[in-house]
Amino acid sequence: MLDKSKLPQHIAVIMDGNGRWAKHRGLPRIMGHRAGMKSVREIIKACRELGIKYLTLYAFSTENWKRPKREIETLMRFLNEYIEKELKSLKENDIRLNVIGRIDGLPDYVRPKLKAAVKETKDCKTMILNVALNYSGRAEIVDAAKKFASSVKSGERKINELDERLFAKFLYTENQPDPDLLIRTSGEMRISNFLLWQISYSELYVTPKFWPDFRKRDLEEAILGYQTRDRRFGA
Repeated sequence: MLDKSKLPQHIAVIMDGNGRWAKHRGLPRIMGHRAGMKSVREIIKACRELGIKYLTLYAFSTENWKRPKREIETLMRFLNEYIEKELKSLKENDIRLNVIGRIDGLPDYVRPKLKAAVKETKDCKTMILNVALNYSGRAEIVDAAKKFASSVKSGERKINELDERLFAKFLYTENQPDPDLLIRTSGEMRISNFLLWQISYSELYVTPKFWPDFRKRDLEEAILGYQTRDRRFGA
């Protein structure tokens, strides 16, 4: 039984294994991504029902551009389709959509709908859904450093003001708490360039399940595991 008084405030998820899920079933890789969309819907709904305040999903990394062109184009079409189908539900459930990553590097046919969805949900307050697109943890830190340097150059900031708390305000996740729990599906034991600054003290949970098989009960199992941890933050 979950302890509702000890829920993580922020959960981040590396949604891995769509391609292998499809391969094991003799299906095209893209069918794994289609199946993975069902898990996205269920986990967003489950987090909203549990009272999780922040959910960050790793949807497309800067390294994913190395995949076959047809697969990338289909993924982007799926993204558009998801926004069209789910925007109403996000608003009805008071979920704010926030996109993190180098958004300007996404295709022209994706950016307008993304930006419109972000704008339409900007006043929602019950939960923030961060979707990492064209995202790289190292690039995020570089971008934050450039923003701070620009603020110094303009005279808005002074170089000796910089500390960890101030630097965090220049990250894509500005004003959000760091993830308490990082979940990775498919059993891979690596971070994959995800939220490198923010997960310095996150609790890690790795499951062998592929993302399309990850459901509410798996999320609850991950949270139960989190609730057994003694978080000392180095103390």
